[in-house]
Amino acid sequence: MNWEVLVANAAKKRLRRFPKRDAEQILSAVEQFAVSPYSGDIEKMEGEKDTWRRRVGAYRVFYEVYQSKRLVYVYDIRRRTSKTY
Repeated sequence: MNWEVLVANAAKKRLRRFPKRDAEQILSAVEQFAVSPYSGDIEKMEGEKDTWRRRVGAYRVFYEVYQSKRLVYVYDIRRRTSKTY
């Protein structure tokens, strides 16, 4: 059974600003959430219940997982810097 993946408008807007090759890699990773939101280079965010981040090169995809609805909500995508998290 597949997962539904929703991407926030703010995350889509930020994604359009990234170089095309990087954006394609990030989109590929986001599409993989439909199969399993727990695969890849992921890490649970400290102090949060169901909030995760996935590393895609120099970028981080932040998302929440809603088990009961089988929903993955991508709320932010950022380039990794010393201030990202």
